[in-house]
Amino acid sequence: MDKFGKSQPVKRREDVRFLTGEGRYVDDITPDGALRAFVFRSPVAHGRITELDVRDAEAAEGVHLVVTGQSMLDAGVNTRMKAALVDNRDGSKGADPKRPMLAEGRVRFVGEPVAVVIAETLEQARDAAELIVFDVEDLPVHMEVAPGGPTIHDEAPDNIAFDFGLGDEAGTEAAFAKAARVVSLDISDNRVIVNAMEPRGAYAEWDGERLHVAFNGQGVWGMKGDLAVAFGLDAAQVRVTNPDVGGGFGMKAFAYPEYFVVAHAARVLGRPVRWMSERTEAMLSDNGGRDLTTLAELAFDENNRILGYRLHSRCNLGAYNSAFAQAIQTNLFSKILTGVYDMGAAYMRCEGIYTNTTQVDAYRGAGRPEAIYVIERVIDRAARELGVDPWELRRINFIRADQFPYDTIAGETYDVGDFHRVLAHAERLSDRAGFAARKAASEAAGKIRGQGLCYYIESILGQPHEDVAVEFTDTGGAVIYVGTQSNGQGHETVFAQFLSDQTGIPTQAIEVVQGDSDRIARGGGTGGSRSVTVQANVTLKAVAEMVEQISAFLAGEMGVAPEDVSFDDERFRADGSNLTPTMLEAAQMAREAGRTDLLRFDAHAQLPARSFPNGAHVAELEIDPETGKVTIDGYWIVDDFGNLINPMLAEGQVHGGVVQGIGQALTERVVYDEDGQLLTATFMDYAMPRADDVPMIGFAFEPVPSTANPMGMKGCGEAGTVGALAAIANAMQDALWDRGARQVDMPFTPQRVWALLQENQGKIAAE
Repeated sequence: MDKFGKSQPVKRREDVRFLTGEGRYVDDITPDGALRAFVFRSPVAHGRITELDVRDAEAAEGVHLVVTGQSMLDAGVNTRMKAALVDNRDGSKGADPKRPMLAEGRVRFVGEPVAVVIAETLEQARDAAELIVFDVEDLPVHMEVAPGGPTIHDEAPDNIAFDFGLGDEAGTEAAFAKAARVVSLDISDNRVIVNAMEPRGAYAEWDGERLHVAFNGQGVWGMKGDLAVAFGLDAAQVRVTNPDVGGGFGMKAFAYPEYFVVAHAARVLGRPVRWMSERTEAMLSDNGGRDLTTLAELAFDENNRILGYRLHSRCNLGAYNSAFAQAIQTNLFSKILTGVYDMGAAYMRCEGIYTNTTQVDAYRGAGRPEAIYVIERVIDRAARELGVDPWELRRINFIRADQFPYDTIAGETYDVGDFHRVLAHAERLSDRAGFAARKAASEAAGKIRGQGLCYYIESILGQPHEDVAVEFTDTGGAVIYVGTQSNGQGHETVFAQFLSDQTGIPTQAIEVVQGDSDRIARGGGTGGSRSVTVQANVTLKAVAEMVEQISAFLAGEMGVAPEDVSFDDERFRADGSNLTPTMLEAAQMAREAGRTDLLRFDAHAQLPARSFPNGAHVAELEIDPETGKVTIDGYWIVDDFGNLINPMLAEGQVHGGVVQGIGQALTERVVYDEDGQLLTATFMDYAMPRADDVPMIGFAFEPVPSTANPMGMKGCGEAGTVGALAAIANAMQDALWDRGARQVDMPFTPQRVWALLQENQGKIAAE
């Protein structure tokens, strides 16, 4: 029997389909005869619309409809985009200006959708958009991530979206007052564009009063609810599907205006309507990531133990609240505010600022990479100022293994961990003892070498409950319907492998179905590294129900009491009976007996608590001082992910996350000019990491099984990015410290590194 046990490095079953061009993405599956949509976007960052005349466009060849914000309002569409709000420090709610699906009276960023042309072909729609007469009265542009400046929303004086606080402010001030030493650092976390391999897209079709929208997102149920609200429909009237998705990384986790517009146009025209973003369009309109600055301070006692931690951040929201934007650098950042350190007091303040730029929201890690970047940068800086080895300063302040479960200042409970053991493994794996020799060799060759450490911890986010259904088919196999949604993580392999492990059903006999709101009633989608823990947890519940009910049925067939039937993860057995059916054989017996109630099992389950993956990243880089070029020469990771279903896929997830971290650290940076024009709107101007930017990555596991779920698992999807940023930045600081550089900020492009070297040349000698 082809049965895989736990922690087996099984190759991904979906890869053959993808590599042979058989993937079915949203642009591959649009209905025949679907009309094409083209979005006319604002060419200016801020202005009052004085004229929007679409009559010539409507009369153009092939055009069926031109949708505007006013035409959607006239049709009764609720055009307000949904967004979560956080509480301000004074207890009030954050600002809640309307974000319309299409501009209503005013535009607030370059790329904001203004009108959508629906035509027979994309070329006709694009040509017709050129005929739209669009005039604006220019308004002053606000680009600084700081309070004040030209007002973007009347609901947000000084452009402040929120003023959030968390922790013990008075206790933290007292800790700083008695500190033997205080260390501070200004930290910049540069904005990035997500650039999923597959840009966003969707199509919509109506069957009477029932709407179907297919889009390449990270789950279907949130979108289903948003569509129902927008069009005044009952939930049963809306079906949402996700086909294969070519990357999401948080950016595709929520609704965008285009999805509602194609649904509206399809309803008006009685024909399917499709839209697919182009690359520059995506760079203008997809939610960006990161974009914040932080002043971080640590207070130490005379023994180098942390007494207090305080930070003040300002984050860029862009022109509007996106779906989760207010929560990212506040509630989600705070989940791991103090990292892996035992400290007496902490307080964070974060101000959200509106600017005339594209919205900023979740990007791989969503607040947790930002939080770890801050704490790991400032503790590394503290080690240098205190004259302590950076590894040793961390060890002094680690939460000890005997302190778990550990209640954090942010109100989280870390269930388990052994940070000392993981760090010791990383020290061996990275051959830290040999670093001095490697540094000397670099210097002999005229190069500069630095080593950086980041010890990260991650909080698994997203809703803790999930649904699953397992159905036996009349062809002798099984289908598992899951509530999460793959964006390339390998869900088809993992969930088939886990179900096989629990039931003995061969993996090749299991079909994994995801992304269809008609085929499973509820689900949480994918985000926050939640998928494997929540989906495996609810699958365990479904299997338990299957075993219990099928055992009761088989008891009658075997002539024994139900409690005498056992299941050994492969076959049902009972003393005194020669009948030993597999799960699939038992299902066939039930089918032949007319027991259709035993052919499908639905389950809903909730995790009792969150899990907290953690680990150590060690980066070594080498700088050519003549050019400023940076080479990541070595990279090593030791992760505690608890128990694993498939270590190979976990390692692949970490590799991908590290590469995204390398991209932000070395090459990626969003640049706007003073008028709000995006200057990095193509891959000619926006530098994505390439294969030669990435070293071979040394990787090892050091598992401490979680107590927060029955499988002992900890999510791994975002951990690579969470740890990478600070590891690389700390390596850069290490390399340049003796050259006089005290402020190093990502991205470490050759020009910026060369400039740092020139600015600080001779500084140490002068001191």
